[in-house]
Amino acid sequence: MSSRFALCLASLTLLAATAAPYRVPRTPWGDPDLQGNYTNKYEQSTPLERPDEFAGRRREDVTGAELAAVLAERNRRVVSRPEAVGPRQFRDTLDVTKGSLAWLIVDPPDGKMPAMTAEGLRRLGPAALSQDTGLGGVLNSRRGSTGSFGEGPFDGIEDFTLWDRCITRGLPGAMMPHILGNSYQIIQTAGLVVIRYELVHDVRIIPLDGRPHVRGGMRFELGDARGHWDRDTLVVETTNFRDRSTYRNANAATLKLIERFTRTAADRLEWSVTIDDSATWTRPWTFAMPLVMNDREAILEFACHEGNYAVPNILSAGRLADKR
Repeated sequence: MSSRFALCLASLTLLAATAAPYRVPRTPWGDPDLQGNYTNKYEQSTPLERPDEFAGRRREDVTGAELAAVLAERNRRVVSRPEAVGPRQFRDTLDVTKGSLAWLIVDPPDGKMPAMTAEGLRRLGPAALSQDTGLGGVLNSRRGSTGSFGEGPFDGIEDFTLWDRCITRGLPGAMMPHILGNSYQIIQTAGLVVIRYELVHDVRIIPLDGRPHVRGGMRFELGDARGHWDRDTLVVETTNFRDRSTYRNANAATLKLIERFTRTAADRLEWSVTIDDSATWTRPWTFAMPLVMNDREAILEFACHEGNYAVPNILSAGRLADKR
């Protein structure tokens, strides 16, 4: 190694070590500015739990070479899907090679969901959804209702998920990358933060003025959100969920979500969510992923209700099968 090259390398190392930390821009009224168009589609194939191949390790212990190999394998699985219709055959690769994580859960340290309580087990969704495909978390599917991703029976509207019916993916399902529509927009005004979701055309309005949650008898598909600033981080606490749209069949009366939004670079926002429900899991647990600012991924209209013939067509096919 030449002395000139060694000096250049040392200078770059010193520059990186002494670089000023990122300063979050401010809105005209002084709040951290999180506004923009974001996507998390790059993590669409990232598993929620830590894969066994990384047992005993933390996310930050995964080397660049190991992550590159993981991303290459994810991309191989995506492009090798057989041609057909359905979530496993969707042809868009979603740029999974731009992913940055080996798994999502950061607490507990073992990267696994904590054990469920006895009460929680009674509400556990079908194994095929909650364990094999991960759709139980993406679509907030209910126990015994696989919807259009299953084989039926399809005897009535209750046999379909809220996703099939274009109602909601719930929370934090609405923040989970799916096979399409992984676009989000954050808008701020003095005292309010608004988050728009392309799927399923959901909007959250988050007050920052310290008002209490609404009365316990009032329940919402996306819960009742209240936010505050912890330095540069937006902290959002959400309660008052409806039973039919709680995450992974949690108890609506006891479920609390705590989200944290922190802008760490001009084009990157770190999002995490802690699921706290002592009636369903034996301890709170947290997963996290980045949202990448990308104006090419701006929200498009998701006109799901208009022309949604899937439900009546599936029901009519079911009645035809009955006759046969």
